[in-house]
Amino acid sequence: MTEAPRHTRTRPVQVGIVDCDTHNYWDDQSELKPFLDPRWHEHLDTLGLRRYSGGSYPRFWDDAVDTRPPSGRRSGSDVGFMGTDLLDRHHIAYAVLIPLTSVSGLQNLDLANAMATAINDWQAAQWLDKDDRMRASISVATEDPVAAAAEVRRVAQDRRFVQVQFSGRPAEPMGRRRYWPIYEACAEFGVPVMSHAFGSSGQPITGAGWASYYIEDHVGPAISVQANIVSMIMEGVFERFPGLRFVSVENGFAWAASLRWRMDQAFELLHSEVPHLSRRPSEYFEEHVYLATQPVEEPERREYFQQMLDQYPGYVDRLLFSSDYPHWDGDAPNRAVPLLRDPEARDKVLRRNARRLYGLA
Repeated sequence: MTEAPRHTRTRPVQVGIVDCDTHNYWDDQSELKPFLDPRWHEHLDTLGLRRYSGGSYPRFWDDAVDTRPPSGRRSGSDVGFMGTDLLDRHHIAYAVLIPLTSVSGLQNLDLANAMATAINDWQAAQWLDKDDRMRASISVATEDPVAAAAEVRRVAQDRRFVQVQFSGRPAEPMGRRRYWPIYEACAEFGVPVMSHAFGSSGQPITGAGWASYYIEDHVGPAISVQANIVSMIMEGVFERFPGLRFVSVENGFAWAASLRWRMDQAFELLHSEVPHLSRRPSEYFEEHVYLATQPVEEPERREYFQQMLDQYPGYVDRLLFSSDYPHWDGDAPNRAVPLLRDPEARDKVLRRNARRLYGLA
């Protein structure tokens, strides 16, 4: 295997875009072995990874055809080509890496923790050290929260890791106290917790049971993330950890206004059930929740998009540009939020919001 060359930045970072959803992969799982305890080498060679069934579909259009690097490696696995094809091409100063792995869905928690550590060390050595425009998400075994919190504390000392990664469908709603040790560690280091669409932890992937078609799964993450946000607010996560920020990735965002309305209306009637909340749910949402742009909901009439933004004025301060590179349905910066015409708002979405959230230069 030919090692990808170190990439040299050609543009000053202070003027560039921030991409908050860039997927990095290994070309072959054996690339993790140098970072994995030897006790697991034979296990992976012989048994592989045991995942929950029913939570994924064959994605025949997984990656855009023009993202395949000349090296022949898998799309998203060549750091040098990604630096040229994505960052240089689109004037991106920082790319936040989100490795899509099965760590959070592994039933063997010892293996899950070992894999999380290996993935984080692999990211540091093979991505962050080779292109200083890269930033990474901390992989953790979310269903072993105490061990996950220890991994956050180990890795977050490297400030190039800017958030902690959850799948879109953990075993329980994200507000449950079993996950609080992870949030405590996030709060200590000032790193957000991020929920990326999809995944499965053994539960049906819709709120009404198992889906028949991939198209149902592709549309469904917006529902899952709303359930997780409601859980985090109502369970008091943001009251307990006031510095914690939550990032929703690849779940859309047009639902944010109506969710805030509904939570507040319910709170007026049922606030006695949640006396630990000192504010309306919408206020927690406005302070703590950030939303990545891809996929953008694009209405049939242009004016409807602006009306949607008007329903929640905080949208433009909470939206983060995301490309979803190298996937087939990703968005380049010049195509993202196409109906957002105001230059000030576009600058916030493409650059300033993410820089503030992640503490980027």
